[in-house]
Amino acid sequence: MSNIYTDGKYLESTETWHVEDSSWKAEQIIRIIRRNELHPENIAEVGCGAGAILGELSKQTYLSDVQFRGFDISPQAIELCKLVESESVQFSCEDLLLENNVAHFDVLLVIDVFEHIRDYMGFVERCREKAEYKIYHIPLDLHVSSVLRNAFIQTRQSVGHLHYFTADSAIATLKDTGHEIVDYAYTNSAFGLFRTHPSLKKAIANGPRWLFSKFSVPFTARVFGGYSLLVLAK
Repeated sequence: MSNIYTDGKYLESTETWHVEDSSWKAEQIIRIIRRNELHPENIAEVGCGAGAILGELSKQTYLSDVQFRGFDISPQAIELCKLVESESVQFSCEDLLLENNVAHFDVLLVIDVFEHIRDYMGFVERCREKAEYKIYHIPLDLHVSSVLRNAFIQTRQSVGHLHYFTADSAIATLKDTGHEIVDYAYTNSAFGLFRTHPSLKKAIANGPRWLFSKFSVPFTARVFGGYSLLVLAK
């Protein structure tokens, strides 16, 4: 698992490095940035993949004066980043979290990343030191439906998720690694990305999700899944 991001297997498995999801993810990020009235001069992303999230954020008027930096250990990902590189959006094939890397940013994006990392607690601790504010997006793979169907094993095999979270365990992970939680929100990937990844199975599952979400989103996420957690932390 430790080499799939550098030997080309992850790109082969995902085909696009999830570029098609980037616009929706960028919408969630800009929403929490604006809601908390952040005005960063620079934003970095660790595990930036193909760089499309930063590319989308750079188009936002609210972030027009921001400098963006993307970091990834995968040479295949950084090669894809060249498609969105510009004067304000730059990418590096390096590990931002190495001890000798002294770079520091106003905001660090960690979007669907630490569930892939073997030592995820150590990884998140190092992320905390790299920016004043951190924005984490964490898939909530652990819910009643996934346990009954053993579905989270599929995400291990298909996209390399090694750890599985509920909203409570995700928040606990950040607090246990020294983060101060500023704000958080559930993001509804089951609905938000349905047009990008349509299927009859997903359409059927979205029925009860839609119904129960009218009463309680946290309950719906715990029972039916289909959500991630977006967290702003210091």
